[in-house]
Amino acid sequence: MTNTNPVVLYHHPFSRAANVVWMLEELGIPYVLEYVDVLAGAQHSAEFHQKNPMGKLPTLVDGDATVTESAAIGLYLADRYSYGVLAPKVDEAARGTYLRWSLFAPSVIEPGCYAHMSKWDYKPGQAGWGTYENMLASVEEAIGSGPWLLGERFSMADVIFGGTVRYMLRFNMMEARPSFAAYAARLDARPASIAAAAKNNAIVAEHKLGG
Repeated sequence: MTNTNPVVLYHHPFSRAANVVWMLEELGIPYVLEYVDVLAGAQHSAEFHQKNPMGKLPTLVDGDATVTESAAIGLYLADRYSYGVLAPKVDEAARGTYLRWSLFAPSVIEPGCYAHMSKWDYKPGQAGWGTYENMLASVEEAIGSGPWLLGERFSMADVIFGGTVRYMLRFNMMEARPSFAAYAARLDARPASIAAAAKNNAIVAEHKLGG
């Protein structure tokens, strides 16, 4: 049965849920933002742990489905609401590239940047993210001549992967190579990205966050 209720995103603008707002704006579907006061520890309440035992944002509820983890939420939403458009169909060759770079973001870019920034002592051959240098080279390869990960076709992979790259650049956690900066600028210029930023900024102002 098709769910007619709006998607509910448990959200704080200083969490990864901010990027999920962009996902929802790209889809153009009705949604509700449920503010979670993470500074007060609301994400660790017994009620919230029923939705996400990790006590983390983003957490998305769509009818009877509860989805956590940013990349999983993006893949779920694109398949559910934009199959064949923002999500390549399973019989399209582009589907493999789409999944590859969507999952590369949380499994390689994030830990690779944190390991480099924090000077973790680890053996690259035993870590799933390998070396920082290889990670950067792979990001450059993924972007290629662009404009998007699938060439001329924008997909949810650009929101997942691109959102991660953009975040790492914004906080100086990744080398700001020209191709990375140009890709982030293209992402920033998308109408859905601009709309999402406005919504996140409005919540920052409403709750007087960030000092």
